[in-house]
Amino acid sequence: MKIKDFLHLAFTEYEGNPIIAPPIPSPIIADPTFVTPRESPDGKWHLFAHSLMGIHHFVSDDGIKYKRLSQHTIRNAMRAFIYHEDNIYYLYYEKIKPYILWYSWLPHKWYSYIAMRFSHDLYSWSDEQTILKPSLPWHSNEFGNSISNPCLVKYNKIYFLYYSAALTRITDCGFNEPLYIGLAQSSNPSGPFQSLPQPILVPSKYNRWCNIGCGSFKALKVDDGFIGLQNGIYWDYTINHSGSAIIVYSSKDGIHYTPLMKNPLLKPDTKEGSYKRSHVYAFDIKQVNKKQWYLYFNARNNWHWSKGKEYIGLLIGSKKS
Repeated sequence: MKIKDFLHLAFTEYEGNPIIAPPIPSPIIADPTFVTPRESPDGKWHLFAHSLMGIHHFVSDDGIKYKRLSQHTIRNAMRAFIYHEDNIYYLYYEKIKPYILWYSWLPHKWYSYIAMRFSHDLYSWSDEQTILKPSLPWHSNEFGNSISNPCLVKYNKIYFLYYSAALTRITDCGFNEPLYIGLAQSSNPSGPFQSLPQPILVPSKYNRWCNIGCGSFKALKVDDGFIGLQNGIYWDYTINHSGSAIIVYSSKDGIHYTPLMKNPLLKPDTKEGSYKRSHVYAFDIKQVNKKQWYLYFNARNNWHWSKGKEYIGLLIGSKKS
């Protein structure tokens, strides 16, 4: 696949969205990452997403109806990404303070870093390893120290670890979201990783879809470069509310990205009662067969932390006729 081929994909929402609701008592289920049947050791779909309790493991026969394995929750963790190589599954995630998500609306200083566990069967996992901690000036600000939203891509024997760093306040929501996108590199998926000295993406008042924060970022290696997808955080002056939408970039070297599409791949619809009324958040995307791509995402149905809930939906891509 080449960069231009991505433009020939038509993405439509699965008609049964949302497909996963938040587990009680959490109001959210967020940041899905998944393994397809052709990648998995048991021929099933495996999806990982977090609630306020931690990262949950879901299993499915069809990629639509998922069952949560309650005994497989990773505590004090969120925003996972799974990478598969040589029959090893690496699960990267943001490691956080105990119980912090339950009272994150109260005044506090955030601290998080990227950790990893690996598995050969997706059920039994290694002990936790620390992968990347806040170390550069732009990893921290008045809201705390934050490294989050990992995404691993291999390029010419080098592992590119994309991540979010630092935080910005979303005033109408009453919580923080990631401010920058950074990149660290290593010769091994277990590290050590060396961060580039400056972020590769920053918000701009001139960017309609990324004028508050950069949210999360996922990259796909294609034949002639990279496709980058980001859920930019923005202020929508037409409705006087914040929003988040999935925007698409391209790159030749995996470091310097420019917009590939003028409009978002998916954005909120702002309709009363919609499960994606306010924000379309983090996601994972893969080609699942010769004809289709699956993009799982999470979406929020209201702005303020005391009112909104977050669900997981599915976007299906296929070649335009």
